[in-house]
Amino acid sequence: MSQRPALVALAALSVVLAGCANAVGSGPPSPRPSSVGSSAPAAPTTTPSSPSPTATPLPATITLAFGGDIHFTDYLAPLAADPEGLASLQSTLGAADLSMANLETAITTGGRQIPKEFHFRAPASALQSLAGAGIDVVTMANNHGVDYGPTGLADTLAAKRTSPIPIVGIGADATEAFAPATFTVGGVRIAVFGADQVFDITLAQYHATATTGGVAASSPVTRLREAVAAAHRRFDLVVVYLHWGDDYQSCPRSLDTSTARTLEAAGADIVVGSHSHRVNGAGWLGKAYVDYGLGNFVWWRSHEPDSRSGVLTLTVDAAAARASRDRSRSVVTAARWTPMLIGSDGIPAVPDPTDAARLHSLWAQARGCSGLAARPS
Repeated sequence: MSQRPALVALAALSVVLAGCANAVGSGPPSPRPSSVGSSAPAAPTTTPSSPSPTATPLPATITLAFGGDIHFTDYLAPLAADPEGLASLQSTLGAADLSMANLETAITTGGRQIPKEFHFRAPASALQSLAGAGIDVVTMANNHGVDYGPTGLADTLAAKRTSPIPIVGIGADATEAFAPATFTVGGVRIAVFGADQVFDITLAQYHATATTGGVAASSPVTRLREAVAAAHRRFDLVVVYLHWGDDYQSCPRSLDTSTARTLEAAGADIVVGSHSHRVNGAGWLGKAYVDYGLGNFVWWRSHEPDSRSGVLTLTVDAAAARASRDRSRSVVTAARWTPMLIGSDGIPAVPDPTDAARLHSLWAQARGCSGLAARPS
């Protein structure tokens, strides 16, 4: 894995935070995370409470951005071979201090299709394309991560070991699949998990166990809850990206809302996810920010409502996150939804102002059935 440059001074970060809810700033991309961990969390170092006069001041806030489902099937295949194919996303998803999406494809050119309707795969070069978009970490805990069976899984795990960005939610066993990727951004130590909650053949036959490889399963939630609780004790910020919900539904299932409550109680600060091909509601749940559906992102369907997409950018009170994990309120202080539409090339783009306003209104309305709050309590 490549080492990212150190976070620059607060003045540069302010460029990222500028802009209204429906617009994306035109400034250069933010600095990337200052350190990237392996799939196994290392003990974090203690941040000095009083930095020396010559030290670069730590920022008051940091930003995290999330996009939905990505694959490289059919006419999207050339994007996987071009490291600059997704460079247009650097100004949206890639502009935050830490950016994440769901990689919904096996990383293989071999193997046999498992019995299901749709199959997605891409060569390992697709990981370079994701890095070129400014994406810092992806989850592969989803119902397409093992579309090409054991051979495809072995190829995926080999690609994971040499990937330019961390991959979470899949592994040679449960220990690896449930291990977070770890980062330090603006002095904030972050643990990022991925898990699958979509009940299909992938979860039935290819969930990771103590002795077999596969995806991290969030049902039963026990293993994920314990991993989140352990990370909460060691890191300043805990993020969980789930594959959840029902296809083509705009409201969460009772299982999803139950999982969100369980993870919030365990110490998760951010719980987001995708799978339904629809933009679902988002907002605050206790001390956590939750998003039940980020929609498609780089995708082969370019007609509404399948084409509705966007980037969720969360502002985190970095000083509060660094100070204590025994909190009375959320350290996520603001949320911005940048509406996008997926074009005929499969890549999402910010639409004209009229469409952007319409799509942002639909995003806000989706909160109505989520049980989430529009602002932190």
